[in-house]
Amino acid sequence: MQRLRELSRRVEAVYGEIADTFSGYQQASGLNCRSSCGECCTQPTIEATVLEMLPLALHLFDQGKAEQTLTQLEEFPEVSGCFFYHRLSFDGKQGQCSVYQQRPSICRVFGAAGYRDKLGKASLSVCKTIKQDRAEKYQQHLIMLTEQPPPMMMTAKEQVNQLDYDLGSKHYPINQAILLALEKVLFKAYYSNFTDDQQIA
Repeated sequence: MQRLRELSRRVEAVYGEIADTFSGYQQASGLNCRSSCGECCTQPTIEATVLEMLPLALHLFDQGKAEQTLTQLEEFPEVSGCFFYHRLSFDGKQGQCSVYQQRPSICRVFGAAGYRDKLGKASLSVCKTIKQDRAEKYQQHLIMLTEQPPPMMMTAKEQVNQLDYDLGSKHYPINQAILLALEKVLFKAYYSNFTDDQQIA
């Protein structure tokens, strides 16, 4: 269990760096998200690794909510988007994240960020809502790509996932990733308690 906690602290340290880099770019460029917009959170295609969800799994465990959340996740419809997204409008486009501090890296970089196209050139990925809201700024930054390249999404995700190959090498739908992370934490906690009991006996 101690190893998972140390690994989680390392993941959170990288998350701090990612937040500074990507939030800084989005604010400076004006390509930041609309207030209370959560349209991307309703998409069932969002993926994360078990490693990315480890801080959240440990947070829920420490709050005594791990087993309850695991049960709820097992019954949650796959097409409903992120389990931790609280809808504030009927269509789901308005809402908020209930675990914002522990959200995975994809949630920290999404909105406006860089990626490599098929030819290896830097390109700009911007969500459709931001493109609509800030069309002029989006066009400006497309023109300025060479002079002011955006931070790369893949680089940020690799920063996290290289911390542990086993937990960071495979991507899952986001709800499955947190379910697997919770299972790992609960198994380690049970095993640690069992070992402690054996030593006391």
